[in-house]
Amino acid sequence: MTASDPLSTLPLGRHVDYPREYDPALLFPIARSLGRGEIGLAGDALPFTGHDRWHAYELGWLDRLGKPRVATATLTVPADSPNLVESKSLKLYLNSFNASRFDSDAEVGGRIAADLSRVAGAPVAVAFGLPRFDTDGIHAPAPAESIDDLAIAIDHYGPPRVDFLRADPADIVEQTLSSALLKSNCPVTGQPDWARVLITYRGPRIDREGLLRYLVSFRDHCEFHEQCVERIFSDLLAHARPERLAVEARYTRRGGLDINPVRVLADTPMPPAGRDERQ
Repeated sequence: MTASDPLSTLPLGRHVDYPREYDPALLFPIARSLGRGEIGLAGDALPFTGHDRWHAYELGWLDRLGKPRVATATLTVPADSPNLVESKSLKLYLNSFNASRFDSDAEVGGRIAADLSRVAGAPVAVAFGLPRFDTDGIHAPAPAESIDDLAIAIDHYGPPRVDFLRADPADIVEQTLSSALLKSNCPVTGQPDWARVLITYRGPRIDREGLLRYLVSFRDHCEFHEQCVERIFSDLLAHARPERLAVEARYTRRGGLDINPVRVLADTPMPPAGRDERQ
């Protein structure tokens, strides 16, 4: 694109050179401690376990004869890793496989696992293929109940308001609530990130209107996907005091990738992997 090109004046972002060969140096780590310090999660004593599950839809490389191969893959980064992997760097890294030759599919999977593990600072699992679609969010004793149709007025879109959260300690329930109205913004690009959040818990009944107002209050908030989920988990743990808690956000695809951070309280079953229609 040149200065004389009429497209050069459009707000379409800047040109990024396409990787010409396999390059693990493209991966960019971000210390999880940076975001966790803001929400009071300093040190190694985390109140949750979990992972960040990436779905890669645009993965390709050349076999040893130069014939293209294509695949999808699921990449699982443990939540206790020192670093998260910045999403655009992951996209560029996976693109760097496109014009490089490899002896086998297993070699590709092994390279990705080794490179991501090095950057994350903990073992990362790589499996070809994707989880099944799970439009009901069934990762609890009953299907998820959407709170999105509540007839309530909302006028606060950031920063997140924990005072919206309320729970009734006299009414103990076990349920999964969902909302497809979670939106935040990328702190690097300012672009919107969209997700459906699933909250499975056992404990005092969470007020649904307050929960929806709380989730919508992320709308103008800038934070990485993983940090948003940890903030939601921490706020629910502090203000609802559940016995069991699992929070998962299924973010929509960007650049051939979607991310699904999952955080669970001790003794809470890990939600089975699934995908949403919007992914």
